[in-house]
Parts: sequence; structure tokens; C-alpha cells
Amino acid sequence: MPGKKQNSSILLKDLLESKSAYYNRPFFIEKDPISVPHRFKKKQDIEIAGFFAAVFAWGNRTTIINKSLGLMNLMDDSPHEFCLQHRESELARMLSFRHRTFQTTDLLYFIHFLKQHYSKHKSLESAFLHGMDKEATTVEKGLSNFHHYFFSFEDSPLRTRKHIASPEKNSSCKRLNMFLRWMVRKDRQGVDFGIWNGIRPSQLVCPIDLHVARVAARLNLIGGGIVNWQTALQLTSCLRTFDPEDPVKYDFALFGMGAEEHF
Repeated sequence: MPGKKQNSSILLKDLLESKSAYYNRPFFIEKDPISVPHRFKKKQDIEIAGFFAAVFAWGNRTTIINKSLGLMNLMDDSPHEFCLQHRESELARMLSFRHRTFQTTDLLYFIHFLKQHYSKHKSLESAFLHGMDKEATTVEKGLSNFHHYFFSFEDSPLRTRKHIASPEKNSSCKRLNMFLRWMVRKDRQGVDFGIWNGIRPSQLVCPIDLHVARVAARLNLIGGGIVNWQTALQLTSCLRTFDPEDPVKYDFALFGMGAEEHF
């Protein structure tokens, strides 16, 4: 029995390595929301474009991309400059923007937050590092503190809180974990950016959407049922046994097998 279990684990690792290597290539970018920040070169533009694309990332990928690009167009394709230097009159163009449950009130507060943050910080990374222990196993504390910080400014709308998840509410935090993957993971494949250095790839938690959850359950990496923060931790812990330094690279395999191969 132990031999069979070990062999099964080796086969599973080989499968995940193979599929990750296949999907973690430039062709993946075009049809994925990560294509939105890839339109930019400036670090802060990449952060802001990536942040919005990740926040909008539920539902049809084409719609997510189009809505994100539409917002970037409203920001004159210079999101960092717009968030910092816009005049109040320029916010009028934002009043017609909608994406599913993300409404004008939410967008205006997001812009307000980004203006306040970038007025004092050069990177959005510091918003996730606040209060996070450098030796922490995962980004859990960073995500929780980011939620508190994001809504710490005056008149933060109650309705907007649903758009920024937190482990404290037992959310899987799929969209924020995906954003962190984009910003933190470092390799030479050209998909993830790897422009942040304060968070280690080993601390990332795997984004877990319907595709990933289905494939992970079929591979016995997680159980069935409700997907929450504990599920995300369980999945990441399993992936760490295959690569403790970069467990979230296997997100490419799980998502690709689910979304593209309907595994």
C-alpha cells in the first residue's frame, strides 16, 4: 500500500508539472485577464490594471477582459496618473461604468483608495505587506490587513466590502490570491510579472475557482463541498508537497485542465 500511494503521488506530480509547463507560456495570456496588465510597462500601471482585472474576474473571461480594458480606456490608458492626478470633473466619465455587481459607488471608492495609497507609497505591494510577518507561512495576515486598510478611509461604502475578500470572513480570496500570483511569482515564462519582492512565492495561496476546485477534487487534493479559505489552504498545502518554494505554479495546471480540457 505505501508503495502504491508513493507511486500515485509521483504520477500526480508529473501530471501537474507537465500541465503547468504547458499552460505557463505566453499563449496563455491572450484569453486570460492577465492580458490587461500586460498592456503596460510602468510598474504602477501594471499593479492598478492587474488589481482591477483581478477584482472583476468572475464570470466569462472575455467579458472580464473587455470590461477591464474599457475602464483602462476611461483612465486614458494611464491608470496610475489618472488615480493620482484626476480632477473631480474627470470622474464624471466613470458614472456609466458597471460590471455585474461592481457599480459606480464601488469604482469611485476604489479610485479614492488608490489615490490615497499612491500619494504616500510607490507600490501597491506595501498595502499587502502591512502587518505581515516576513516569516509567515502564507499571506493570510497580509490579506486580512489589506481588507482593513482598504476600508480605513473616510466614508468607505458598506456595499463595496463584498468586492475585497478576507480570510477573516472565511472567503477563499480567489481574486486577491490570483492578483498576488501575478505580482509575486518569478520565472522566465513571461506570464506572471514577478515585480514584487516583499512576498515570497512560497507564501502564496492557490487561487481556487470552480474550475480549479473541480479538478483538485477529482485529483483528491481537496474534498468536495463548499470552497472557503480552509479549502484554499488545504489545496496549497498539498501543492507544497510537490514544490515547497513555488506551490502556486500548479494553478496553471489545475485551471488549464478545468477551463480548457474540461477535466
